[in-house]
Amino acid sequence: MSANLNAKGWVLAVTMPAPTLQNNTADADRLSLAVQYQTQAANVRFDIELLRVLPNLLRQWNFSVRCVLCQDRDQWRVIHITSQEDHSVLAGLAIDLGTTRVVMRLCDLATGEELGETAFDNPQLTVGADILARLHFADQKDGLVQLHQLIIDGLNTHIADLCRTCHLVPQQIHLLALAGNTAMTHLFMGLNPQQIIREPYIPVTNRPGWVKASDLNIKAGPLARILIFPNIGSYFGGDLIAGILFAGLNKKADMSILTDIGTNAEVVIGNHDWLMGCAGAAGPALEGGVAKMGMMASAGAIDQIVIDPDTYKFDLHTIDNCPPIGICGSGLIDLAAQLFLAGMIDIRGKLMPSECGKRLIRQDNMYHLIVANGDTSASGANLTISQADLDSLIRSKAAMYTILETLTTTVGVAMEDLAAFYVAGTFGSFIKPQSAITIGMLPDLPRNRFRSLGNSSLGGATMALTTRHCNTEIDEIRNNITYLELNVNQDFMNRFSAAKFLPHTDPGRFPSVSAYQ
Repeated sequence: MSANLNAKGWVLAVTMPAPTLQNNTADADRLSLAVQYQTQAANVRFDIELLRVLPNLLRQWNFSVRCVLCQDRDQWRVIHITSQEDHSVLAGLAIDLGTTRVVMRLCDLATGEELGETAFDNPQLTVGADILARLHFADQKDGLVQLHQLIIDGLNTHIADLCRTCHLVPQQIHLLALAGNTAMTHLFMGLNPQQIIREPYIPVTNRPGWVKASDLNIKAGPLARILIFPNIGSYFGGDLIAGILFAGLNKKADMSILTDIGTNAEVVIGNHDWLMGCAGAAGPALEGGVAKMGMMASAGAIDQIVIDPDTYKFDLHTIDNCPPIGICGSGLIDLAAQLFLAGMIDIRGKLMPSECGKRLIRQDNMYHLIVANGDTSASGANLTISQADLDSLIRSKAAMYTILETLTTTVGVAMEDLAAFYVAGTFGSFIKPQSAITIGMLPDLPRNRFRSLGNSSLGGATMALTTRHCNTEIDEIRNNITYLELNVNQDFMNRFSAAKFLPHTDPGRFPSVSAYQ
């Protein structure tokens, strides 16, 4: 075995004794026994395509091979073999299948080394920006086929580009791991999602498991397999299970919470004994889908704002320091927090003309606040936020806090007892906890308890490719989660009304905000 081979990974170096009259075990059984000896696998299977070429390959390589394995529950499978003298990369591909954005990472299955990464807009955006629009489109004639083909074609195009950048070819990819929400994985697999959005909200499958890449027309190695992360319920998907794996939430003794705010807000609370999760619509206003100047976190997006409470001067920061094009979710939260602290909006989130001065204009029969003047913006036009945009943000922040409150109350845990509060996704990478606390979106906890995970969905998918035991751990996480359905939770609606104020109707929950006022 080569020195840099990852002994915990899916690539295994195997040397077998050559057959003799005294040792006349069949070729497949010989390889299977060698794999079982090193992995403790109960049984090892082979695709017929590999069996057809196995005799010649074993003899060509003197019964010394490197195998790429996968494990679907108790069944192991050899999906590729090559010579131990062949040092070419055996690649894996991790995929974060987001509703808006798809991120992919190539890695070396043998060493665990990350080779390259790319991201692109989900091609299904041409059908609809939100999940519901796509699921309704899937109900139309050939709608599901079109949505499935859009994502498959998009993946294949960008897989080829990423491989080219890394000096590989797609045929060198033998394992893939894909994490996405329930709806996105259904559309990826071409499964009819119509029951997901109809009471009692039933997916086709919660455990897709390992799927042959060629069955989905994904261009990869001839026998490549895709691990599709399992989901729980209609709106609690494999992306959050990947996030739990990445954060190690399921291994911690202390109580922690993990939230991933995207198209939906997905939240899980628990420790190594139990986990409870839920999901709700808290993300659209924060993803750039509501505010007229809203955009994803990319170059030119306003991501930080400071307002001088005496002069009302706006100090804007943009990603990559480019002229402002729009505002991303973290910038929108910063803006609302700063407007509130400066007295430019009241506790209902309503713009205050007396404090906004010349920045307040009226267009389309509604108040708009100028955030960036046309002489500083990339387009030359004023970038404004409307009262309707702020109203939408208030609803989103109220939904987020209410999800957290409902979940913690259900399990009998006080928010202040949380040892860690993990925030995942691009949103989590940019958000300032103080701003989110100021508007009452996140609980008023000590700031050192907030941990940004970055793209935990992609991180969890990468772990599944590079660490063999994660395969079992994913199932354990999935089996250990209790799902709380918010769609029929009356307590949620009652709490939601109370949370539609800044920071809350009960300011005592946010003492650090009161200190600023």
